[in-house]
Amino acid sequence: MPHEHILFVTGRLAEKSLRAVVERLATEVDFTYSIDVLPITIAAFMTPGWIADHISMQPGRNIHRIILPGYCLGDLAPILDVAHVPVERGPRDLRQLPSFFHRQAREESFGQYAIEIFAEINHCPRLSLDDILAAARELAADGADVIDVGCEPGGPWLGIADAVRALRDAGYRVSIDSLDRTEIQLAVAAGVEIVLSVNRSNCDAAADWGTEVVAIPDFPATLDGLEETIRILDSAAVPFRIDPVLEPIGFGFAASLGRYLHVRQRYPDAAMLMGIGNLTELTDVDSAGINVLLLGICQELDIRSVLTTQVINWARTSVRECDLARRLVHYAVSERILPKHVEPRLVVLRDTEIAEYSAEELDELAGNIRDRNHRIFASGGTLHIIRAGMHLEDRDPFQLFKALVESEQGGQPPPNFDLEHAFYLGYELCKAKIAQKLGKQYNQDESLDWGYLTNGRFFNNGNSISTRGTARG
Repeated sequence: MPHEHILFVTGRLAEKSLRAVVERLATEVDFTYSIDVLPITIAAFMTPGWIADHISMQPGRNIHRIILPGYCLGDLAPILDVAHVPVERGPRDLRQLPSFFHRQAREESFGQYAIEIFAEINHCPRLSLDDILAAARELAADGADVIDVGCEPGGPWLGIADAVRALRDAGYRVSIDSLDRTEIQLAVAAGVEIVLSVNRSNCDAAADWGTEVVAIPDFPATLDGLEETIRILDSAAVPFRIDPVLEPIGFGFAASLGRYLHVRQRYPDAAMLMGIGNLTELTDVDSAGINVLLLGICQELDIRSVLTTQVINWARTSVRECDLARRLVHYAVSERILPKHVEPRLVVLRDTEIAEYSAEELDELAGNIRDRNHRIFASGGTLHIIRAGMHLEDRDPFQLFKALVESEQGGQPPPNFDLEHAFYLGYELCKAKIAQKLGKQYNQDESLDWGYLTNGRFFNNGNSISTRGTARG
C-alpha cells in the first residue's frame, strides 16, 4: 500500500521548526510529505482564500491531504476548490503535531463505553421542582444516563411522586435513593425505573413494585444479609443489581474493594453497581483521578453502573469526569493498551508534555523577526519577551515588565505602549508564570490547557487586544 503523502502549509518564520518536527514524525507515523512555504512571515495571518491563491498544487505531486496551521480560521472551501483533496487544520502549536497524529490514529476505536452513570441530586426534599429539573439538565449534559432522586432520612417525602413525574415528563431516566417503603411506592407509581436500595428490611415488598432494584448488604463490612436478599429477589423474579458498598479510606476501603471481587466471583453473571461518592466526596483530593481509578476497577470487574454525586467543591465535575473516564477505561481494557496518552482532557493540573524553545532557538527567532509586536515565551524556568531588535528575559514577570518599559533609549516606553497593551502584556506574563509554576504549556494568546475544564483557546476571544502582541507563526 502506498504511503500517504501530506502537504504541510506554513509561513517563512515557522519553516525551519516545521521541517524538523515533520522529518521525525514522517518516519515514526510512516508518511511522505511536502512543505509549501507561502510568501508570508507569520503563518497564522493566512486566510483560506489567500492560501487558495498561493498554494502550489502541481500535477504529479500525488497529495492525499493538506494540513494547515491551526490558527488559520474560516471556511476551508476555497482551498478545497483548488486542491481537490481533504484539507484540515493542524494544532495551533506545530510542536504538538506528534500528539495530533497519534490522536487521529485512535479516534475510530476510542469513545465507546460500557458503564452507565447514575448521577444523584442530593437533598431533593429541600429543592423546588424547578431546581431539581435544572440540576437534572446539567447532569445529563455532562453525561449522566440516569438521574437519581436523593431522599433524606426521617421520611417519607410525600413530594417524591411530583419530582419523579416531572423528571420523567422531561425525558430523563429516573432512580430513587431511599429505603423508605412509602417513598419507594410513591416513586414507583410515578414511573421511577430503578430503586436504590433494598436489603432484608424492605426486599419483601420489591415484588409489588414492578421495577429493577439495587441489592445491598444489611451490614456492608460483613456482607451480612446480601445473600438472603438476593435469594428473595430471585424467587420473586425481581431484576436487580448488586452493590456491596464502597467504604471511605480509613473505614474499610481496601476491604470493601475485596468484597466487590468476592461478589463478582460469587455471582459471575450478576449486574453490579458501585457507589463511588464515598471516595470522591470524602477524600481531600481532586476527584478526577479517583474517578478514573474506580471506573477502571469497574471495567475490569464488569461492573456496568456507577452512582456518583458532585456536592463538595473538589468533586463538582464528577459526572463529566466519569463520562471521560468510562471511555478511557473501556478503550484500555478492550484494546489491552495502557490508559496513557489516550485521553488528555483528564489531565488538568499539569500538561501531558511541554514543548519549549531552546535558548538558541529563541535567539534565532529574535534575529529573524522584523516587526515590533511582542512575543512572549516561557522556557527553561525563564520568561522571555521578543520583538525586532530586542530579547528580554527574567524569571520575575515584574522585573521583565520593568525592563520592557525601560527598553527604549532614554527610558521611554516602547512605541504604541498604552494602558490596553500594558494590560494585555501583564495578563500574558501572569499566564506564562502560572504555566511554569504548574508545569503547563504556555502559548501566547491561548488559554492554558485545563483539560475538560478549558472553555476557550483565544485570549479575549481573539479580539484586537490579543492580536497586538501576537506570537503566531
